[in-house]
Amino acid sequence: MSDYKYYLDNGIFDIQNGNFQKAIENINKSLELKNDWSIPYFYRAAAYQALEEYDEAMLDYTKALQLDSKMTDAYYNRARIILTRKDIENPNIENAVKDLEQALKLDDKFIDALYAMAAAHKKLGNYHKALEYLEKLLELEPQAVHAKALKKLILQKYII
Repeated sequence: MSDYKYYLDNGIFDIQNGNFQKAIENINKSLELKNDWSIPYFYRAAAYQALEEYDEAMLDYTKALQLDSKMTDAYYNRARIILTRKDIENPNIENAVKDLEQALKLDDKFIDALYAMAAAHKKLGNYHKALEYLEKLLELEPQAVHAKALKKLILQKYII
């Protein structure tokens, strides 16, 4: 079979079923046939991310963004990796903020990116900035439990 979409579709199916290693194999076959579009890199990155192979995921999200700079989820996922990795002592939070800024430039109502931006600014000690993002999120989704909890924490612990 020499149809790159066939392998990509199988890879996406594998991801949906939690077969991340098989997904990577299928997507690799797709990329052998056609490697100049962003979608397979994005999905392979998602599979790597699920396997906690973060360096590979970062490379693939970056490649996807080089091919398509409007991939909102690639910016968001790359930022999430930076913000949540436990194996790096001093992650570059500023890079996560840049990625989240891009994601929010493309979709200013991206709830998860707004929350991640608030969390990033909290980590940087920019508590008022974090509250701005939480306020915007809560305008869009007033019942956002995590956002309410983070806002309460920042107000009680960091802003006196």
